Amino acid sequence: MTTNSVMMISDSVVTYEQLKAMLANRSVQLFDVRDPDEFQAGRIPDSVNVPLGQLEESLKLPPEQFEKLFMVKAPKKEDENIVFQCRSGRRSLTALDIAWRLGFSRQVSKNSYAL
Repeated sequence: MTTNSVMMISDSVVTYEQLKAMLANRSVQLFDVRDPDEFQAGRIPDSVNVPLGQLEESLKLPPEQFEKLFMVKAPKKEDENIVFQCRSGRRSLTALDIAWRLGFSRQVSKNSYAL
């Protein structure tokens, strides 16, 4: 990992307080990248489950298909309020990398990362 990568990741970390404010303002697209059984066992309200193994394929879908599949607005590459969340941060960091590679610009949280 390069110094630039580390700087980009640290800039993308969303704190608990930031995420809490984003949720209160409804100014976040929160994607939980854990497995469906983990998501069902406990989740942040208003989060959408897009398991890590399906994330890349899902982000490549046309907006209409994404919205039909997940029942939420499809994220756009220029959106600055996309947050990936998981249990420990490892999967959300991988999700962030996938989104960056697909051309998404920013993401955010402690166990979540934002574009």
